[in-house]
Amino acid sequence: MIDVANIRAIDIHTHAEVSCHDPEDPVMGKYFDAASAYFKADRRRPTIPETIAYYRERNIAFVMFTVDCEAGMGVKRIRNEEVAEAARDNRDIMIPFASIDPHKGKLGAQEARRLIEDYGVRGFKFHPPMQDFNPSDRMAYPIYEVIAEYGLPAIFHTGHSGIGTGMRGGGGIRLKYGQPILVDDVAVDFPDMKIILAHPSWPWTDESLSMAQHKTNVFIDLSGWSPKYFPPQLIQYANTQLKTKMLFGSDFPLISPDKWIEAARAAGFRDDVLPLILKDNAVKVLGLGA
Repeated sequence: MIDVANIRAIDIHTHAEVSCHDPEDPVMGKYFDAASAYFKADRRRPTIPETIAYYRERNIAFVMFTVDCEAGMGVKRIRNEEVAEAARDNRDIMIPFASIDPHKGKLGAQEARRLIEDYGVRGFKFHPPMQDFNPSDRMAYPIYEVIAEYGLPAIFHTGHSGIGTGMRGGGGIRLKYGQPILVDDVAVDFPDMKIILAHPSWPWTDESLSMAQHKTNVFIDLSGWSPKYFPPQLIQYANTQLKTKMLFGSDFPLISPDKWIEAARAAGFRDDVLPLILKDNAVKVLGLGA
């Protein structure tokens, strides 16, 4: 188990983008090319073992997941089991989340239950633009029901998508599904499921802030952007009403935790708030406390 007293931070948003067993999907490769240019990041994606070593060296615990977008993008997914098996052997530093394409409906719900019970998955990731679905579509509810039954959190991508940026037609990715308010119905219908709105949600930042203030089960992870570019209202609310609702996330490997934390220290977060963002809030949301 993770010794929360002795880790520096918890990164709640890291990606597994290289399978331990299968070659890179050629369709996904085109999106990686564009995303690397957009983020000015290394085109080579680290393996899961390399990511584990990277975070262990920095004494930062991390949540890892892949994105199952087989229906929306026609990309062969990285198996959730790869992430879960790696976490099982590195449970002192790594927390496994799973991703299941909501188009799989009840079959996806069966997979979610199996991953929780047999593989120890601790949460789920949804990316509505890449998965081509409205998060409030009842198609996804069988999977949500399983997540809620086990009291696990779910991360939803919100806002602009770096994936598809600069590609013809945005690579077919529809930004409208990243609007945070589309997750509001989910927060109402599953009030005991912790919902994490990923990223500053630009250009709908205020929607995320409103939802986090209105709904006790809604949180915000600050991944995908350098803090030096955060909208001022995000800093304002993080320092005041929403100081227990904000979570550190990097979006590794496209953004490194080192650069994110360095920028966060100069972004205007209060000295008493930054520790909450970097670790303490995530301990509560992920149920890592004693």
